[in-house]
Amino acid sequence: MSAPAILGTLESALYTDDLDAAERFYAGTLGLKVVTRQAGRHVFFRVGGAILLVFDPRATAHPPRPDARIPVPAHGANGPGHFCFSVAAEALDNWRRHLEAAGIEIEADFRWPNGARSIYVRDPAGNSVEFAEPALWA
Repeated sequence: MSAPAILGTLESALYTDDLDAAERFYAGTLGLKVVTRQAGRHVFFRVGGAILLVFDPRATAHPPRPDARIPVPAHGANGPGHFCFSVAAEALDNWRRHLEAAGIEIEADFRWPNGARSIYVRDPAGNSVEFAEPALWA
């Protein structure tokens, strides 16, 4: 029996111990809309049709209480994660200028063997954040 179809990615998660810095970066610098925020636990951002979840792993590493209204299993990560934004090829130079103007160091800017370009930076928690044209996975 084959697996049922998967429609796409609905949400992805990164982790940080400084949610305020994450919000300044993702909402302030990158212009993402904040969907919801719970102090000390998470801040969620709209990314096109998907959601970027940014959690404080200290708040999510424990199993839910037996009486929890929403019994989300424990999760979290240690060390830097990775997230890639899909960006139109013709917008990558503008993104590079925008990031540099915001004082964000470009860690890498290169073309993959298939010709697609990626730009890499770090968010305030040290997560690897990539801006890549959709042709990367065409």
